[in-house]
Amino acid sequence: MAILARIASDVQLMFRRPPRQQYAALCYRARKKTAELEVLLLTSRDTGRWVIPKGWPMPGKLSHEVAAREAFEEAGVRGTVETEPLGAFNYDKVLKDGIQVPCRVQVYALDVSDLAKNFKEKGERTVEWVSCNEAIKRVREPELRNIILAFERRMTAGFAAAETK
Repeated sequence: MAILARIASDVQLMFRRPPRQQYAALCYRARKKTAELEVLLLTSRDTGRWVIPKGWPMPGKLSHEVAAREAFEEAGVRGTVETEPLGAFNYDKVLKDGIQVPCRVQVYALDVSDLAKNFKEKGERTVEWVSCNEAIKRVREPELRNIILAFERRMTAGFAAAETK
């Protein structure tokens, strides 16, 4: 029986597809009064879990441009997006037909400068600005938590360096 289980496992591995690629924006701002770093979280439309804006590749658009566009469509934010990714995380997306597909999400920082009153998915999601600590508590994906934590450290070091000048 062990040999049959091994063969079945090998066959599954042979037919497993690589993860599908998505691009996401870690949208951030500094609070006006306190200069505290905040990141934007929103709820997914299907499960209501806390996520960051993300989407599939788009023809003719670079990955960081896709991330910025998704941020506008899903949360109504615009700003300056970095061209180098902060990192990537994996998750299983449940498609409309119930099939789960593994996804790898490349994350780009987006410094938010403008909030739109109207945007494509307004009313379909809850959108909230939260501290990095709160974001880490809310998101489910451990790799995304690590990206947020590393981003907070980077930004805090940048703020400290700017204050000493």
